[in-house]
Amino acid sequence: QVQLVESGGGLVQAGGSLRLSCAASGRTFSNYRLGWFRQAPGKEREFVATINWMGGTFYADAVQGRFTISRDGAKNTVYLQMNSLKAEDTAVYLCTGTTASGPAQLPSTWGSWGQGTQVTVSS
Repeated sequence: QVQLVESGGGLVQAGGSLRLSCAASGRTFSNYRLGWFRQAPGKEREFVATINWMGGTFYADAVQGRFTISRDGAKNTVYLQMNSLKAEDTAVYLCTGTTASGPAQLPSTWGSWGQGTQVTVSS
C-alpha cells in the first residue's frame, strides 16, 4: 500500500482559506484514486472529495463550490484547497487512496489512510 502524510492544517477565521497537502510514498500512486475525508469529535468519518487517475473529481454537497481537490503526479502529492471556511468545517482531515472500485463516500472503499491534520475554523 501507499503511505500518506498530510500537512497544512491549522487555525483560521471563518471565511478564510487553507491548503492541505498529502504526500505519498512507497508505491507509485499514478493509478490510485485519491480522496479526503474529515472527522469531527464524536462524529463519523465524512467524505469530502475525491480525484481519480484521469483527474475527474467529485465533492460532498457540503463543500461543493468551496473546496478544490487536485493532484501533482510528479510530486506524488494530492492537495485540498479550502476557501470560504466555516466553523462546521472544523475537523481532522485525512488523506486516503485506493485502487479498488466502490462508492467514494464509504470509508470502507478506501485502503490507505494518513494520520490526519487538524483544521480549526473560528467563528
